[in-house]
Amino acid sequence: MQSDRDLTSTHALAQATAAELRSAIRSAQWTEPTAGLARGFVQANLVILPATEAVDFAEFCRLNPRACPLLEQTIPGDPTPRATAPGADLRTDVPRYRVFRNGKPEPIEPLDICKLWRDDLVSFLLGCSFTFENALLKAGLGVRHLEEGRNVPMYCTSRACQPAGRFAGNLVVSMRPFPPEQVEQVIALTRRYPTMHGAPLHVGDPSALGIVDIARPEFGESVTIRPGEVPVFWACGVTPQLAICAAGCQLAITHSPGCMFVTDWKDEDQAVEI
Repeated sequence: MQSDRDLTSTHALAQATAAELRSAIRSAQWTEPTAGLARGFVQANLVILPATEAVDFAEFCRLNPRACPLLEQTIPGDPTPRATAPGADLRTDVPRYRVFRNGKPEPIEPLDICKLWRDDLVSFLLGCSFTFENALLKAGLGVRHLEEGRNVPMYCTSRACQPAGRFAGNLVVSMRPFPPEQVEQVIALTRRYPTMHGAPLHVGDPSALGIVDIARPEFGESVTIRPGEVPVFWACGVTPQLAICAAGCQLAITHSPGCMFVTDWKDEDQAVEI
């Protein structure tokens, strides 16, 4: 989709449609994290696996719905997510990809995966917490990584996921700090988005999740936690990347943490009444 607007700035892309943002990503005008962009549209984590691994991974998603809420699974060889974004291309429409070979991530994160595409590859789109951030902003609740222009901090925890076949590993969480008096409202708002990780898994002491140093996330970037604020943790769609490492998949492709696929679905349509 062509647009007359300048789609190279964060401000412009925050107001862009999902199709406009994907166009900017496809042309490499935008190669950074997607938090706060195309506000109002559902963002999704991406996992691409050979069809031989797809049944077990789908079961891993079913067993771990908080971390891996499945939005769409494509048929083998089809790079178009026909339910969530007809006309999009999962080979080009993510800002940066991670490529895993035999369970190990390669050091270079490509901007597209056209040369890696095969007829047996199956794509999974999983709900992302970036989606409910729009509701937090509308309610006047600050989202720190957006305020500071950073990627959301993500941490490996000591909590084990339910295994499925070769897929196993520990939960990854994202974190956003809030004043204590806002936490109840944050929980109420985010729990309305069960397909986007839903309510927080934990509020407060990071050590309860096995997090040793909250200033050093394994993925994303650290953010300021102001005096008196409490960290709030949600299940994170980077969790499958640890499971891919454990499984030792011959080939697997995901989004780079924070660099999501943006669908045509509207976030308001994913909200449920609690």
